[in-house]
Amino acid sequence: MSDKFTTIEQHASYGVGRQLGEQLAANSFEGLDISAVQVGLSDAFEGKESAVSMQELQTAFTEISQRIQKVQEAAAAAASAEGEAFLAENQQRDGVVTLESGLQYEIITEGTGDKPNYDSTVRTHYHGTFISGDVFDSSVLRDQPAEFPVSGVIAGWTEALQLMPVGSKWKLYVPHHLAYGERGAGASIPPYSALVFEVELLDIL
Repeated sequence: MSDKFTTIEQHASYGVGRQLGEQLAANSFEGLDISAVQVGLSDAFEGKESAVSMQELQTAFTEISQRIQKVQEAAAAAASAEGEAFLAENQQRDGVVTLESGLQYEIITEGTGDKPNYDSTVRTHYHGTFISGDVFDSSVLRDQPAEFPVSGVIAGWTEALQLMPVGSKWKLYVPHHLAYGERGAGASIPPYSALVFEVELLDIL
């Protein structure tokens, strides 16, 4: 560890800087100049006059915002096209059923119990991945089944669960409009993501 910071005040001050840096890193943009950030932080803290005019600041913020939006739109378009291509190819496979909504499913195990309805609450095990195979959420890996209302999940799940007898295990291929759509879900699921789930319906509660 560095002995550059030795006092409680310096440790706390460094911690403030770390937190600001982490926030900045999470909301950065191409070309960000950390030295300019440091000058701006210092000037603001010391009450100095801004080295950049308000008009120049506004112009810069607008330009950077537009650049970020273009990058996000390009990424969203690529994700949407990738998902559509995956689903179009996937539906040609034997055993894959495509519903009118666009939801696709494949039966791994066919249960014999009752089917839940829209107002039911269910217990399931699931394993969720992107079409790349990367895992984003899994009750199986946590070894903890999940309980939730059929009406309280993504549309693709709501539709599929009502078709599944208890004891079934299905693999769902969910287009983005039946998943988290154009907004995505926080930092874990990007906009326009098609998703794949293995879902085992354990019980209706």
